Amino acid sequence: MYRNASVLALIPARGGSKGVPKKNLRLLAGKPLIAYSIIAAKASPAIDRVIVSTDSEEIADVAKRYGAEVPFLRPAELAEDLTPDYPVFEHCLDWLEAHEKWKPDIVVHLRPTGPIRAPKEIEEALDLLSRFPEADSVRSVHEPDKTPHKMWKLEGAFMVPFLSQSAIPEHFNMPRQLLPKVYATNANIGVVRYQTLREKKSVIGDKVLPYFVDHPQVDLDTDFDFDVAELILKKGGFPNLAA
Repeated sequence: MYRNASVLALIPARGGSKGVPKKNLRLLAGKPLIAYSIIAAKASPAIDRVIVSTDSEEIADVAKRYGAEVPFLRPAELAEDLTPDYPVFEHCLDWLEAHEKWKPDIVVHLRPTGPIRAPKEIEEALDLLSRFPEADSVRSVHEPDKTPHKMWKLEGAFMVPFLSQSAIPEHFNMPRQLLPKVYATNANIGVVRYQTLREKKSVIGDKVLPYFVDHPQVDLDTDFDFDVAELILKKGGFPNLAA
């Protein structure tokens, strides 16, 4: 319970993965990838329940071993490559209300592919949401290596600026320091109100608060990403997760 609000940590983890087979079960510094999100959630005093939504019996068994609940298996049609987040959340909430008559006030979205997170960051994201009653959600963000002002897209055989409507002349040739700061969302943390999920049918809504992540992090999608994450975990910052 967090300030009289019930909090569910939802960890979506489907069995299929094109880039890295069985990605959510792959070992990272000695633990299955799925374990890191479960460990962080269970170490957060604010979280009442930790549920893994998966279509895989194997992932379900591992998740239970690390202390998560797996009260259902996600239908195959909600575990495809292009399945968006919202139907996965909706399925979980519908199941909990139909079978347990329970609904959380807040859902914390923890993607397994963002394992470089500490429990205190979950608490800080919840604190941020609580300070802004008008906010729909909180999303963890970081400054990307490249700004979209220096990106291009193809039109036929030629490149055109990705931000073709930018008011900054020749923005693609400007020093980075003179361009507006931009932020990219990452896989670490999402916090969303139940009301936003149900009424706006969105996992972020319209009024989104940024939770700034300034430590090294990686969204695991390739073998190389796993190598980078393992190095980060072993070299410092999160000994409680790397042990």
